[in-house]
Amino acid sequence: MTPTAVLRVAGRDFVQNSWRLVPVNAALGAVLVATGFAAVAVHAALVLVVLAGPVATALVHASVVLVRTGNVRLSDAWQGRMHWLRGLQLGAAGLALVLVAAIAVHVYARSAFGWPLAFLSGYLVVLFGLYGAVVATVAVAEPQLSLRTAARAAAALAVGRPGALLRLGLVLLLVNLVGVAAGVMPFLTLTVAYSFVAVAHFVVPRETPEGS
Repeated sequence: MTPTAVLRVAGRDFVQNSWRLVPVNAALGAVLVATGFAAVAVHAALVLVVLAGPVATALVHASVVLVRTGNVRLSDAWQGRMHWLRGLQLGAAGLALVLVAAIAVHVYARSAFGWPLAFLSGYLVVLFGLYGAVVATVAVAEPQLSLRTAARAAAALAVGRPGALLRLGLVLLLVNLVGVAAGVMPFLTLTVAYSFVAVAHFVVPRETPEGS
């Protein structure tokens, strides 16, 4: 499926099932916002952001169910709690990536001619973030795989379709930036859920009924 087709089908599925996906994404947003406020008061509280990982994998689980079956129930997200350990692992990896990137951008931006490196650091964060979304989708869609095997499978997919994945990632980045510009809560309750559905469409094939 081409990136254009992925975005179109994901948009249709999201609109038809938004009332089932938005509550889960609102929970994800609540965790992130609460962590942000806590980190302002006590910087060490930033580590609590890893708690968003299990909520995110529950949303990924619902997205995978939607793509595979064409339908999703709110209970499917609750069933996604089975991925809580992987969610914590992915959340920790994401936090580490963001912290390293933030330090790199801060250091490079303060140097006289470091802005190209600062830009490169930000660009790499976007690429690794997209890769992380693919890893999470593969890990949730194929729970029998180890996380390392899921990461290798995601890398193989990225290498096999680098142009398509990059185009999809750039469009989703733009969608989320528009969501941020519109306000924090619209970003947390709409564009992230849509992004997960789009990535699931790119990674996971839809099941076809037997005999069709």
